[in-house]
Amino acid sequence: MLLIDNLCKTYANGVVALNNISLQIPNGMFGLLGPNGAGKSSLMRTLATLQDPDGGSIRLGNIDVLGDKNAVKKLLGYLPQDFGLFPKESAWSLLNHFAQLKGINKKSTRVARVEELLKRVNLWQVRKHKLESFSGGMRQRFGIAQALLGNPQLLIVDEPTSGLDPQERNRFYDLLSEIGEHRIVILSTHIVQDVNDLCTNMAIIKGGQVVLAATPQQIVAQVQGRVWQKSIDKQQLSALQDSCNVISTRLLGGQTLIRIVADTPPSDGFCAVSATLEDAYFYHLSQAA
Repeated sequence: MLLIDNLCKTYANGVVALNNISLQIPNGMFGLLGPNGAGKSSLMRTLATLQDPDGGSIRLGNIDVLGDKNAVKKLLGYLPQDFGLFPKESAWSLLNHFAQLKGINKKSTRVARVEELLKRVNLWQVRKHKLESFSGGMRQRFGIAQALLGNPQLLIVDEPTSGLDPQERNRFYDLLSEIGEHRIVILSTHIVQDVNDLCTNMAIIKGGQVVLAATPQQIVAQVQGRVWQKSIDKQQLSALQDSCNVISTRLLGGQTLIRIVADTPPSDGFCAVSATLEDAYFYHLSQAA
């Protein structure tokens, strides 16, 4: 269990990135969902011991994360949002180098571990290829391989599927799901579908604060039976936004399709629709404004 208690962080420019964040994160996939600038990356960097908070505590099992960073690093894997690579190196040579940096000094053990991970992330056939030739999805899978080198008990993955095509994204989903069976995996993202497809527990964060923490099913249940949809002319949108809790809009066939949350339909033409995690997410963000 990862226990985060009253974590605070204010940067030198006055931006409050973390405002008394408290979470309990068990084994499995945990989704941290929020808009850009919500504080997700600040929380991930703090958990990864890359920056110190102004206050609060973090415990991973019996380890004081802030007080014993060396112990934490032995149990930690981290894939940041911007993962730099050496483009002229091959996947094999660079992962072998990272393994040495992780302290896997015995050659036979290191070779076996590198081979195992490259096969696990489906990069074995291209192990001798230069990383500059890799697609976005292949680079992300290589990033997961380096994060798994030390067999971490806590894996932090920050915005991993941004820019991936659907096929690569699905491969990445499958890999993360497998990895999350026996360890804590924190998935930080602004993509609702990632959390919906992968995570057994989640939290919504906005403005450096936890808006809500529960299972995806519990969060959806809070708006189930209260979501209404209608196709309107664009000119009607402003009036409805003033009178209703409009949670999303999109164009469909030249008209605007809106979804609102209300206990009863606000006017003629609205029909009840099944609530989704995206509906619940937008609703809770609007309530936290």
